[in-house]
Amino acid sequence: MAATARAAALRAAGRDIISLTAGEPDFDTPAHIAEAGITAIREGHTRYTDVGGTPELKDAIRAKFARDNHLDYERKQILVSTGAKQSLFNLCLALLDPEDEVIIPAPYWVSYPDMVRLADATPVIVPTKAESGYKMTPRQLAAAITSKTRLLLINSPCNPTGAAYLRHEWQALGEVLLEHPRIVIGTDDMYEKIWWADEPFSTLAEVVPALHERTVTINGVSKSHAMTGWRIGYCGGPAELIAAMATLQGQSTSNPSSIAQRAAIVALNADQTVVAEMNTAYRERHDFFVSALNALPGVRCRPGAGTFYAFADISVALQRLAWPDDTVFAEQLLEQTGVAVVPGSGFGAPGHIRLSFATAQTQLETAVERLAAFLRPA
Repeated sequence: MAATARAAALRAAGRDIISLTAGEPDFDTPAHIAEAGITAIREGHTRYTDVGGTPELKDAIRAKFARDNHLDYERKQILVSTGAKQSLFNLCLALLDPEDEVIIPAPYWVSYPDMVRLADATPVIVPTKAESGYKMTPRQLAAAITSKTRLLLINSPCNPTGAAYLRHEWQALGEVLLEHPRIVIGTDDMYEKIWWADEPFSTLAEVVPALHERTVTINGVSKSHAMTGWRIGYCGGPAELIAAMATLQGQSTSNPSSIAQRAAIVALNADQTVVAEMNTAYRERHDFFVSALNALPGVRCRPGAGTFYAFADISVALQRLAWPDDTVFAEQLLEQTGVAVVPGSGFGAPGHIRLSFATAQTQLETAVERLAAFLRPA
Protein backbone atom coordinates (compact mmCIF):
# COMPACT_ATOMS: atom_id res chain seq x y z
CA MET A 1 0.00 0.00 0.00
CA ALA A 2 2.87 2.40 0.80
CA ALA A 3 4.50 1.64 -2.54
CA THR A 4 1.20 2.19 -4.34
CA ALA A 5 0.68 5.52 -2.57
CA ARG A 6 4.19 6.67 -3.48
CA ALA A 7 3.61 5.78 -7.15
CA ALA A 8 0.28 7.61 -7.11
CA ALA A 9 1.88 10.73 -5.63
CA LEU A 10 4.56 10.79 -8.31
CA ARG A 11 1.94 10.29 -11.01
CA ALA A 12 -0.09 13.19 -9.58
CA ALA A 13 3.06 15.31 -9.78
CA GLY A 14 3.25 14.66 -13.50
CA ARG A 15 5.65 11.70 -13.66
CA ASP A 16 5.06 8.85 -16.12
CA ILE A 17 4.63 6.02 -13.64
CA ILE A 18 3.99 2.33 -14.25
CA SER A 19 2.78 0.85 -10.97
CA LEU A 20 3.30 -2.88 -10.52
CA THR A 21 2.57 -2.69 -6.81
CA ALA A 22 -1.13 -3.20 -6.10
CA GLY A 23 -2.62 -6.61 -5.46
CA GLU A 24 -5.75 -5.65 -7.29
CA PRO A 25 -7.35 -6.87 -10.54
CA ASP A 26 -7.28 -4.28 -13.30
CA PHE A 27 -10.65 -5.56 -14.55
CA ASP A 28 -13.89 -3.84 -13.57
CA THR A 29 -16.35 -5.78 -11.45
CA PRO A 30 -18.41 -7.82 -13.94
CA ALA A 31 -21.55 -5.95 -15.00
CA HIS A 32 -24.05 -8.50 -13.70
CA ILE A 33 -22.47 -8.35 -10.23
CA ALA A 34 -22.34 -4.56 -10.20
CA GLU A 35 -25.97 -4.47 -11.29
CA ALA A 36 -26.88 -6.66 -8.33
CA GLY A 37 -25.39 -4.02 -6.04
CA ILE A 38 -27.33 -1.26 -7.76
CA THR A 39 -30.53 -3.30 -7.51
CA ALA A 40 -29.88 -3.87 -3.80
CA ILE A 41 -29.79 -0.12 -3.24
CA ARG A 42 -32.92 0.49 -5.27
CA GLU A 43 -34.80 -2.26 -3.46
CA GLY A 44 -33.84 -0.92 -0.05
CA HIS A 45 -31.35 -3.59 1.06
CA THR A 46 -29.44 -0.90 2.92
CA ARG A 47 -29.93 -1.82 6.56
CA TYR A 48 -27.96 -3.80 9.11
CA THR A 49 -27.75 -7.53 8.54
CA ASP A 50 -26.77 -10.35 10.86
CA VAL A 51 -23.26 -9.67 12.15
CA GLY A 52 -21.81 -12.71 10.40
CA GLY A 53 -23.60 -12.29 7.08
CA THR A 54 -27.06 -12.88 5.66
CA PRO A 55 -28.46 -16.41 5.50
CA GLU A 56 -28.69 -16.10 1.70
CA LEU A 57 -25.00 -15.26 1.33
CA LYS A 58 -24.00 -17.95 3.81
CA ASP A 59 -25.92 -20.46 1.71
CA ALA A 60 -24.16 -19.25 -1.44
CA ILE A 61 -20.81 -19.69 0.33
CA ARG A 62 -21.77 -23.15 1.54
CA ALA A 63 -22.71 -24.09 -2.02
CA LYS A 64 -19.39 -22.71 -3.30
CA PHE A 65 -17.40 -24.70 -0.75
CA ALA A 66 -19.30 -27.88 -1.60
CA ARG A 67 -19.08 -27.36 -5.36
CA ASP A 68 -15.47 -26.28 -5.66
CA ASN A 69 -13.75 -27.74 -2.61
CA HIS A 70 -15.90 -30.71 -1.52
CA LEU A 71 -16.25 -29.14 1.93
CA ASP A 72 -19.54 -29.37 3.81
CA TYR A 73 -20.48 -26.65 6.31
CA GLU A 74 -23.60 -25.65 8.20
CA ARG A 75 -24.59 -21.98 8.32
CA LYS A 76 -23.22 -21.67 11.84
CA GLN A 77 -19.81 -22.65 10.47
CA ILE A 78 -19.67 -19.74 8.02
CA LEU A 79 -18.58 -16.17 8.76
CA VAL A 80 -18.75 -13.27 6.31
CA SER A 81 -16.40 -10.37 7.03
CA THR A 82 -15.29 -7.06 5.59
CA GLY A 83 -12.67 -8.71 3.43
CA ALA A 84 -10.62 -11.85 4.04
CA LYS A 85 -8.14 -9.69 5.96
CA GLN A 86 -10.77 -9.26 8.67
CA SER A 87 -11.46 -12.99 8.65
CA LEU A 88 -7.76 -13.63 9.33
CA PHE A 89 -7.62 -10.92 11.98
CA ASN A 90 -10.70 -12.32 13.71
CA LEU A 91 -9.11 -15.77 13.67
CA CYS A 92 -5.94 -14.54 15.37
CA LEU A 93 -7.77 -12.56 18.05
CA ALA A 94 -10.31 -15.27 18.78
CA LEU A 95 -7.80 -18.11 18.99
CA LEU A 96 -4.47 -16.85 20.27
CA ASP A 97 -3.25 -16.20 23.80
CA PRO A 98 0.00 -14.60 24.96
CA GLU A 99 2.97 -16.94 24.44
CA ASP A 100 1.17 -18.90 21.73
CA GLU A 101 3.24 -19.42 18.59
CA VAL A 102 2.05 -19.20 14.99
CA ILE A 103 3.96 -20.85 12.15
CA ILE A 104 4.15 -18.72 9.00
CA PRO A 105 6.09 -19.87 5.92
CA ALA A 106 8.08 -17.09 4.25
CA PRO A 107 7.69 -15.40 1.83
CA TYR A 108 4.37 -14.50 3.42
CA TRP A 109 1.61 -11.98 2.93
CA VAL A 110 2.78 -8.89 4.80
CA SER A 111 -0.09 -8.73 7.31
CA TYR A 112 0.28 -12.21 8.83
CA PRO A 113 3.07 -11.54 11.37
CA ASP A 114 1.59 -8.28 12.61
CA MET A 115 -1.86 -9.81 13.04
CA VAL A 116 -0.22 -12.42 15.25
CA ARG A 117 1.62 -9.75 17.24
CA LEU A 118 -1.58 -7.76 17.71
CA ALA A 119 -3.02 -10.89 19.34
CA ASP A 120 -0.01 -10.91 21.74
CA ALA A 121 1.28 -14.12 20.18
CA THR A 122 4.60 -14.87 18.51
CA PRO A 123 5.09 -15.41 14.77
CA VAL A 124 7.52 -18.24 13.97
CA ILE A 125 8.82 -17.62 10.46
CA VAL A 126 9.86 -20.63 8.39
CA PRO A 127 12.02 -19.43 5.47
CA THR A 128 11.62 -21.21 2.16
CA LYS A 129 13.84 -21.08 -0.91
CA ALA A 130 13.43 -21.02 -4.65
CA GLU A 131 14.87 -24.54 -4.76
CA SER A 132 11.84 -25.84 -2.84
CA GLY A 133 9.49 -23.77 -4.97
CA TYR A 134 9.08 -21.30 -2.09
CA LYS A 135 7.08 -23.96 -0.25
CA MET A 136 7.50 -25.25 3.28
CA THR A 137 8.50 -28.90 3.50
CA PRO A 138 7.07 -31.37 6.03
CA ARG A 139 10.49 -31.53 7.68
CA GLN A 140 10.54 -27.76 8.13
CA LEU A 141 7.02 -27.81 9.55
CA ALA A 142 7.86 -30.56 12.02
CA ALA A 143 11.00 -28.72 13.14
CA ALA A 144 9.07 -25.50 13.76
CA ILE A 145 6.39 -27.07 15.96
CA THR A 146 6.78 -26.69 19.72
CA SER A 147 4.50 -27.15 22.71
CA LYS A 148 3.44 -23.50 22.22
CA THR A 149 2.37 -23.86 18.58
CA ARG A 150 -1.31 -22.97 18.28
CA LEU A 151 -1.83 -21.94 14.66
CA LEU A 152 -0.43 -22.44 11.17
CA LEU A 153 -1.18 -19.73 8.60
CA ILE A 154 -0.60 -20.83 5.03
CA ASN A 155 -1.49 -19.19 1.72
CA SER A 156 -1.85 -21.13 -1.54
CA PRO A 157 -1.45 -19.88 -4.22
CA CYS A 158 0.85 -17.55 -2.37
CA ASN A 159 1.07 -13.80 -2.35
CA PRO A 160 3.83 -12.88 -3.22
CA THR A 161 5.41 -15.91 -4.94
CA GLY A 162 2.54 -17.51 -6.87
CA ALA A 163 3.68 -20.87 -5.44
CA ALA A 164 0.96 -23.39 -4.59
CA TYR A 165 0.75 -26.63 -2.67
CA LEU A 166 -0.38 -29.61 -4.71
CA ARG A 167 -2.37 -32.55 -3.38
CA HIS A 168 0.62 -34.71 -2.50
CA GLU A 169 2.23 -31.77 -0.69
CA TRP A 170 -0.92 -31.09 1.33
CA GLN A 171 -1.04 -34.77 2.22
CA ALA A 172 2.56 -34.72 3.45
CA LEU A 173 2.01 -31.60 5.55
CA GLY A 174 -1.22 -33.10 6.85
CA GLU A 175 0.58 -36.16 8.15
CA VAL A 176 2.70 -33.90 10.34
CA LEU A 177 -0.27 -31.87 11.54
CA LEU A 178 -2.28 -34.97 12.45
CA GLU A 179 0.32 -35.69 15.12
CA HIS A 180 -0.35 -32.35 16.82
CA PRO A 181 -4.07 -32.04 17.64
CA ARG A 182 -3.73 -28.67 19.40
CA ILE A 183 -2.75 -26.86 16.19
CA VAL A 184 -5.44 -25.01 14.25
CA ILE A 185 -4.77 -24.36 10.57
CA GLY A 186 -5.80 -21.23 8.70
CA THR A 187 -5.65 -21.75 4.95
CA ASP A 188 -5.83 -18.56 2.90
CA ASP A 189 -7.30 -19.54 -0.48
CA MET A 190 -7.88 -16.01 -1.77
CA TYR A 191 -6.25 -16.69 -5.15
CA GLU A 192 -7.97 -20.02 -5.76
CA LYS A 193 -9.54 -18.89 -9.04
CA ILE A 194 -6.31 -17.43 -10.45
CA TRP A 195 -4.74 -20.79 -11.15
CA TRP A 196 -2.94 -22.61 -13.99
CA ALA A 197 -1.05 -25.50 -12.41
CA ASP A 198 -1.19 -28.90 -14.11
CA GLU A 199 -3.62 -30.27 -11.52
CA PRO A 200 -6.81 -28.68 -10.15
CA PHE A 201 -6.69 -26.40 -7.14
CA SER A 202 -6.98 -28.13 -3.78
CA THR A 203 -7.07 -27.02 -0.18
CA LEU A 204 -5.87 -28.76 2.98
CA ALA A 205 -9.25 -29.62 4.54
CA GLU A 206 -10.31 -31.17 1.24
CA VAL A 207 -7.19 -33.32 0.83
CA VAL A 208 -6.90 -34.34 4.51
CA PRO A 209 -10.50 -34.68 5.77
CA ALA A 210 -9.28 -35.62 9.24
CA LEU A 211 -8.13 -31.99 9.62
CA HIS A 212 -11.48 -30.52 8.57
CA GLU A 213 -12.60 -29.97 12.18
CA ARG A 214 -9.58 -27.79 13.01
CA THR A 215 -9.07 -25.96 9.74
CA VAL A 216 -10.45 -22.50 8.95
CA THR A 217 -10.68 -22.17 5.17
CA ILE A 218 -10.58 -18.51 4.16
CA ASN A 219 -11.57 -17.00 0.83
CA GLY A 220 -13.39 -14.04 -0.72
CA VAL A 221 -14.60 -12.44 -3.92
CA SER A 222 -12.02 -9.63 -4.11
CA LYS A 223 -9.51 -11.26 -6.44
CA SER A 224 -11.65 -13.89 -8.17
CA HIS A 225 -14.45 -11.53 -9.18
CA ALA A 226 -12.57 -8.19 -9.32
CA MET A 227 -14.45 -6.92 -6.25
CA THR A 228 -11.65 -5.52 -4.08
CA GLY A 229 -13.57 -2.38 -3.09
CA TRP A 230 -16.72 -4.30 -2.20
CA ARG A 231 -14.90 -5.80 0.81
CA ILE A 232 -16.41 -9.25 1.16
CA GLY A 233 -14.37 -12.11 2.59
CA TYR A 234 -15.58 -15.30 4.17
CA CYS A 235 -14.47 -18.45 5.90
CA GLY A 236 -15.69 -21.84 6.99
CA GLY A 237 -14.49 -23.63 10.09
CA PRO A 238 -15.29 -25.19 13.47
CA ALA A 239 -18.57 -23.83 14.80
CA GLU A 240 -17.20 -22.83 18.21
CA LEU A 241 -14.30 -20.91 16.71
CA ILE A 242 -16.50 -19.26 14.07
CA ALA A 243 -18.88 -18.14 16.84
CA ALA A 244 -15.99 -16.56 18.75
CA MET A 245 -14.81 -14.80 15.59
CA ALA A 246 -18.34 -13.49 15.01
CA THR A 247 -18.47 -12.17 18.57
CA LEU A 248 -15.29 -10.19 17.98
CA GLN A 249 -16.63 -8.89 14.71
CA GLY A 250 -19.82 -7.80 16.43
CA GLN A 251 -17.78 -5.52 18.70
CA SER A 252 -15.66 -4.05 15.89
CA THR A 253 -17.20 -3.59 12.44
CA SER A 254 -20.44 -5.55 12.89
CA ASN A 255 -21.88 -6.77 9.57
CA PRO A 256 -20.21 -6.33 6.18
CA SER A 257 -21.97 -4.00 3.73
CA SER A 258 -25.51 -5.17 3.05
CA ILE A 259 -25.18 -4.00 -0.55
CA ALA A 260 -21.90 -5.80 -1.13
CA GLN A 261 -23.38 -8.97 0.35
CA ARG A 262 -26.19 -8.92 -2.24
CA ALA A 263 -23.63 -8.52 -5.01
CA ALA A 264 -21.53 -11.37 -3.59
CA ILE A 265 -24.51 -13.73 -3.72
CA VAL A 266 -24.74 -13.14 -7.46
CA ALA A 267 -20.95 -13.42 -7.85
CA LEU A 268 -20.92 -16.87 -6.26
CA ASN A 269 -24.18 -18.26 -7.68
CA ALA A 270 -24.10 -16.97 -11.26
CA ASP A 271 -22.26 -18.44 -14.24
CA GLN A 272 -18.50 -18.30 -13.68
CA THR A 273 -17.40 -17.82 -17.29
CA VAL A 274 -16.15 -14.30 -16.63
CA VAL A 275 -13.89 -15.62 -13.85
CA ALA A 276 -12.32 -18.09 -16.26
CA GLU A 277 -11.85 -15.34 -18.84
CA MET A 278 -9.97 -13.16 -16.37
CA ASN A 279 -7.84 -16.14 -15.38
CA THR A 280 -6.90 -16.72 -19.02
CA ALA A 281 -5.71 -13.12 -19.31
CA TYR A 282 -3.66 -13.42 -16.12
CA ARG A 283 -2.01 -16.59 -17.33
CA GLU A 284 -1.04 -15.01 -20.66
CA ARG A 285 0.50 -12.08 -18.81
CA HIS A 286 2.27 -14.44 -16.41
CA ASP A 287 3.85 -16.42 -19.21
CA PHE A 288 5.09 -13.28 -20.98
CA PHE A 289 6.26 -11.48 -17.86
CA VAL A 290 8.13 -14.33 -16.16
CA SER A 291 9.96 -15.13 -19.39
CA ALA A 292 10.85 -11.47 -19.90
CA LEU A 293 12.12 -11.07 -16.33
CA ASN A 294 14.34 -14.13 -16.64
CA ALA A 295 15.94 -12.58 -19.73
CA LEU A 296 17.14 -9.60 -17.67
CA PRO A 297 20.71 -9.60 -16.27
CA GLY A 298 20.92 -10.55 -12.61
CA VAL A 299 17.23 -11.48 -12.31
CA ARG A 300 15.75 -14.92 -11.64
CA CYS A 301 12.01 -15.54 -11.47
CA ARG A 302 10.29 -18.87 -10.89
CA PRO A 303 6.99 -19.48 -12.70
CA GLY A 304 3.97 -19.41 -10.42
CA ALA A 305 0.98 -21.72 -10.25
CA GLY A 306 -1.42 -18.81 -9.79
CA THR A 307 -2.01 -15.25 -8.49
CA PHE A 308 -1.10 -12.18 -10.51
CA TYR A 309 2.38 -11.67 -9.07
CA ALA A 310 5.90 -12.36 -10.23
CA PHE A 311 8.44 -12.73 -7.44
CA ALA A 312 11.90 -12.03 -8.76
CA ASP A 313 15.21 -12.82 -7.08
CA ILE A 314 17.43 -9.76 -7.68
CA SER A 315 20.32 -10.74 -5.40
CA VAL A 316 22.77 -11.01 -8.31
CA ALA A 317 21.65 -7.66 -9.69
CA LEU A 318 22.14 -6.08 -6.26
CA GLN A 319 25.74 -7.29 -6.19
CA ARG A 320 26.39 -5.97 -9.69
CA LEU A 321 24.90 -2.58 -8.85
CA ALA A 322 26.61 -2.47 -5.42
CA TRP A 323 23.35 -1.59 -3.68
CA PRO A 324 22.68 -2.79 -0.13
CA ASP A 325 19.18 -4.21 -0.39
CA ASP A 326 15.91 -4.60 -2.28
CA THR A 327 14.43 -1.46 -0.71
CA VAL A 328 17.12 0.72 -2.26
CA PHE A 329 16.66 -1.15 -5.54
CA ALA A 330 12.92 -0.41 -5.54
CA GLU A 331 13.47 3.24 -4.62
CA GLN A 332 16.05 3.76 -7.36
CA LEU A 333 13.94 1.91 -9.92
CA LEU A 334 11.01 4.20 -9.19
CA GLU A 335 13.04 7.40 -9.19
CA GLN A 336 15.07 6.60 -12.31
CA THR A 337 12.55 4.79 -14.50
CA GLY A 338 9.09 5.40 -13.05
CA VAL A 339 8.46 1.68 -12.47
CA ALA A 340 7.03 0.95 -9.01
CA VAL A 341 7.54 -2.47 -7.41
CA VAL A 342 7.40 -3.79 -3.84
CA PRO A 343 10.60 -4.84 -2.00
CA GLY A 344 10.65 -8.51 -1.08
CA SER A 345 11.89 -7.77 2.43
CA GLY A 346 8.34 -6.74 3.32
CA PHE A 347 7.29 -10.32 2.59
CA GLY A 348 10.09 -11.85 4.63
CA ALA A 349 12.30 -12.46 1.58
CA PRO A 350 15.16 -9.95 1.27
CA GLY A 351 16.84 -9.77 -2.11
CA HIS A 352 13.58 -10.06 -4.04
CA ILE A 353 10.95 -7.78 -5.54
CA ARG A 354 7.26 -8.42 -6.12
CA LEU A 355 5.77 -7.24 -9.39
CA SER A 356 2.03 -7.33 -10.04
CA PHE A 357 1.00 -8.15 -13.59
CA ALA A 358 -2.61 -7.16 -12.96
CA THR A 359 -2.20 -4.44 -15.55
CA ALA A 360 -2.35 -4.06 -19.32
CA GLN A 361 0.05 -6.01 -21.52
CA THR A 362 1.40 -2.78 -23.02
CA GLN A 363 2.27 -1.54 -19.55
CA LEU A 364 4.11 -4.76 -18.80
CA GLU A 365 6.09 -4.52 -22.03
CA THR A 366 7.11 -0.94 -21.27
CA ALA A 367 8.03 -1.90 -17.70
CA VAL A 368 10.33 -4.65 -19.00
CA GLU A 369 12.02 -2.18 -21.36
CA ARG A 370 12.63 0.23 -18.49
CA LEU A 371 13.92 -2.55 -16.26
CA ALA A 372 16.31 -3.67 -18.97
CA ALA A 373 17.70 -0.14 -19.34
CA PHE A 374 17.95 0.19 -15.55
CA LEU A 375 19.93 -3.04 -15.26
CA ARG A 376 22.18 -2.27 -18.22
CA PRO A 377 23.41 1.24 -17.46
CA ALA A 378 25.29 3.04 -20.22
